[in-house]
Amino acid sequence: MTTSPDRGGDPPPRPAAREGTIPAVPPIPAQPTAGAADPATPAEGAEAATPATERTPDLPAVARPAAADDAPAAANPADGAARTGKPDRAQYAVCAFLALVGGLVIVDAARTGHAISTADPIGPKPVPILLGVLLLIVAAIYAVDVARGGSGEPEAGEDVDLTTPIDWRTVLLLIGAFLVNAVLIDRLGWVISGTLLFWGSAFALGNRHHVRNLLIAVALSLITFYTFAIGLGVNLPAGVLQGIL
Repeated sequence: MTTSPDRGGDPPPRPAAREGTIPAVPPIPAQPTAGAADPATPAEGAEAATPATERTPDLPAVARPAAADDAPAAANPADGAARTGKPDRAQYAVCAFLALVGGLVIVDAARTGHAISTADPIGPKPVPILLGVLLLIVAAIYAVDVARGGSGEPEAGEDVDLTTPIDWRTVLLLIGAFLVNAVLIDRLGWVISGTLLFWGSAFALGNRHHVRNLLIAVALSLITFYTFAIGLGVNLPAGVLQGIL
């Protein structure tokens, strides 16, 4: 038991611990903080069992080989003309084609008569001549760009397998459908020849719904016939259906 101190004097001394007993609160040795104390320094109150080891300095990082030692990357053939600045001579053919078309349009427009009416005060010459001049300008600009190393980028969105052979059957069927239309349009008229054209094109492209394709082909040929006749004032050949349509 502890006695309360006298109000007028100092508190009595605390009785000493008995021999052979453990103090109520043993002293807590100081714990080294991680990274703060030197690992070679022993903890307080304890003798060092082994001598402190000297820290080995960090080894230098392995030097990366120089850029000259690296193998050169393979060049992309699609970007060859753009990277080297060498003009793509195949593009000059496109420039020549544009210039040829522009020249033909101007020559053909120059041979047109001076037919001027109240509905068309400027006549038929200015518009084709303007288009021909624009084609020549585009061809010249394109040729300058090609000469300076410019090239068109390939279309990345198209999923085309270049190793696939050409489907000549489909190509020949489409050509046959257009030839039949060209031969029969004056004799049978556009409605019949156009029906054969639309139906034959669908058949060539692999569609085998013959009755449905025939109905759609008849509808398309009638729509185009009356669109040209009423909307544009151009009468397509009626052929054997003359007087019915």
